[in-house]
Amino acid sequence: METKPMSKTRKITAWILVGLMSALFIMSATMKLTAGADAEIAKNFVKWGLDGKLMLIGTGELIAAILFLIPRTSSLGVLLLSAHLGGAIVTHMSNAEMFVPQVIMLLLVWVANYLRNPEMLASFTKK
Repeated sequence: METKPMSKTRKITAWILVGLMSALFIMSATMKLTAGADAEIAKNFVKWGLDGKLMLIGTGELIAAILFLIPRTSSLGVLLLSAHLGGAIVTHMSNAEMFVPQVIMLLLVWVANYLRNPEMLASFTKK
């Protein structure tokens, strides 16, 4: 199967989306990793029953974001960010909180990676 070269607009759009999403996740992970016990984020984790998991989740989020940013490891990053965001969605849903932002972020992660790497969904189009 022959692959067509990617248009310049698609490449730029993909890198902008990947960059923005990666920056968002790196910032979120940094906030988790540097949060003190009195921070609002730490209080939320206690409320959600995730007391003591802030460092673990922050570290996982940071690793996933870095893997997503690097083209060679982006597929693994997408899978890890999908798991992370899936957990965030379920956590917010189970606490009767708004979960739409996490759903939008999940969709943007997949769209960004698809724009950069359309082969990621090739198994759905094979006959």
